Amino acid sequence: MNGAQAMVKCLENEGVEVVFGYPGVAICPFYDSLLETDIRSVLIRTEQNAAHAASGLARVTGKVGVCAVTSGPGATNLITGIATAFADSIPLVCITGQVNSELIGSDVFQEADITGAAESFVKYSYLVRNAEDIPRVFKEAFYIASTGRKGPVLIDVPIDVQNAAVKKFKYPESVSMRTYKPTVKGHAVQIKKVMTELEKVSRPVICAGGGVLSSGAQEMLRQFAHRHSIPVVSTMMGIGTMRTEDKLYFGMVGNNGAPCANRAMNEADMVIMVGARVADRAVNQPEIITRNKVLVHMDVDPAEIGKNAGPTIPLVGDAGHIFADMLEYDTRCDFGPWVEQLAGYEREIAEKRRHDPAYVDPAAFVRRLSERMQPDGIYVADVGQNQIWSCRNFIVRDGSFLTSGGMGTMGYSIPAAMGAKIACPKRQAVAVCGDGSFQMSMMELASMRQHQVPVKIVVMANHYLGMVREYQQNTYKGRYAVVELSGGPDLSRLAEAYGLRFIRLSRPEEMDSAIDAFLEGDEAVLMECVIDPMETVK
Repeated sequence: MNGAQAMVKCLENEGVEVVFGYPGVAICPFYDSLLETDIRSVLIRTEQNAAHAASGLARVTGKVGVCAVTSGPGATNLITGIATAFADSIPLVCITGQVNSELIGSDVFQEADITGAAESFVKYSYLVRNAEDIPRVFKEAFYIASTGRKGPVLIDVPIDVQNAAVKKFKYPESVSMRTYKPTVKGHAVQIKKVMTELEKVSRPVICAGGGVLSSGAQEMLRQFAHRHSIPVVSTMMGIGTMRTEDKLYFGMVGNNGAPCANRAMNEADMVIMVGARVADRAVNQPEIITRNKVLVHMDVDPAEIGKNAGPTIPLVGDAGHIFADMLEYDTRCDFGPWVEQLAGYEREIAEKRRHDPAYVDPAAFVRRLSERMQPDGIYVADVGQNQIWSCRNFIVRDGSFLTSGGMGTMGYSIPAAMGAKIACPKRQAVAVCGDGSFQMSMMELASMRQHQVPVKIVVMANHYLGMVREYQQNTYKGRYAVVELSGGPDLSRLAEAYGLRFIRLSRPEEMDSAIDAFLEGDEAVLMECVIDPMETVK
């Protein structure tokens, strides 16, 4: 067995079924060895999308996503995908080929210090110097990626190490790292403090972040909220923690969130922040959630607690374990009157959007699309105005809502939807993007066609970089700079070129029939949804 075969054997031991990537000479031994296994190799069309596709797979399965690319530009192109996963705590193992060990540091063809370049965006990285270390390195990498606060781990393997002999392959059964021991179980004293404070307050609110979903704790959170009638709001990454129609759910917080959700955070006398970083997109004034209220910050990553807002009660641990412990308490609180008060606010301050009736209303379109999708469908929102319309209007049932929240990476939706659809072929997968973000990943239509991945794609077409245009409209009084997207492709011809069924929706009265045709059957479809070029998110 050589190093490349050992790498593949490690993936088999971890139960990996798919590797997304783009080959080159420095990673060829690995890809050659993959041919001898049942592991599926998916060729994407640009490297960052390999990480996005692996991210989509990881988010719908809870498993570690795997991608593999070559050295030099292959590795550096991957960095955006790694950074996107790191910002949203998505577990990935990213494998890169590297030039011969003895040539590292001599600036040879396609050499890049990828472990150094990616240092800010990984949980950990390895440069493998000895083929005998491969089993240990891979075992540790999968363990680190999938435990604690999840995230990407990079493994850089020189080509000579891939070709070197491995005398005896033994995959470790367990991992014991002195410097990495994540806390899973919440501290009993801190949990008791939370439950004691809960009995004293009258207006608590739970703010659920992406950590709830990544730990699979949404059902435990729902049980806890319903037992005590505690209202719930979410960050963008926490969408999906609660079903939209749940009477205790009041929407997304933040600058582009629901007015009632923000008011709930402001008027609460206790905020239980779960699996959220208290970052600016969700809470742009951290002092508001600490002033005159009890702040409980629950997170598996101790570095996040207190970073942006000082909590009254810090609580380190996995959300699922902590809520399970909290449910053991006999504490009986009923905050029904507070829920009714918020429900009244929701009715009173419901926003009325200004919309040109000559165009399709993107907010209404998202609501209608999500209503008609299969209950367990996977909806992937890209970045830009389409993301805000999606976050505010998508109706969560039993499906998945995916987006790039922390990094805000345009072009995420199509490759992530591909990865999700490959992982869950029986579930509907829909990618919704703007015409700007679509053009950042439309090359993946070829990947969809080659690998027969029937993702359904919506392009919200306004021929602008809409979010930036709207910002320039508000900030620079309509002085628009490099935001017009003239010269874009004819989507009907593009669909024909890639063998996709094409639908163009431009008339509001045709929305229902167009959506039904779009969702019909399990085949790839490209829909152009024509919206007002001056449409705003609110």
